[in-house]
Amino acid sequence: MRVASIGEVSTTIRIATIIDAQPATVWAAIEDIGSHVTWMSDAESITFRTQQRAGVGTAYDCRTRIGPIRFVDAMSITRWIPNVAMGVEHRGVVRGSGVFSLRSVGNERTRFSWEETLLFPWWFGGPVGEVFGRPVLTRLWRGNLARLKRVIEGSSARS
Repeated sequence: MRVASIGEVSTTIRIATIIDAQPATVWAAIEDIGSHVTWMSDAESITFRTQQRAGVGTAYDCRTRIGPIRFVDAMSITRWIPNVAMGVEHRGVVRGSGVFSLRSVGNERTRFSWEETLLFPWWFGGPVGEVFGRPVLTRLWRGNLARLKRVIEGSSARS
């Protein structure tokens, strides 16, 4: 936890999973940003603000729900390296940056890492909100990765 400015608290969350598929298969599942709502339980809907739907510069709003808290997360893609990494900047209520990283870890396996550094506004509870929010987000995002893993491994088995 880091106090960024008066009333704001910064936190970094890192999670990862191993998916039984090649990085190209994992990338194919995540490059369609609009489909993230199918495996991210906190993402209710995604509305693009740009004509562009992929690559650096793509901008969109993600209607987000975490328990009783609802907000629109204004996001932009900042890094796009097919089969390797997708980076994002949060420019809304919650600010910060994140990255999905893919790395081959053997034959037909990918380590999918998700790292986010977020600045929470004072009305999210400041330091107290961060203490409780971090484990909630970690658990939520672990569930998201488990869903993504099931989606990819299930579709790979059908191929």
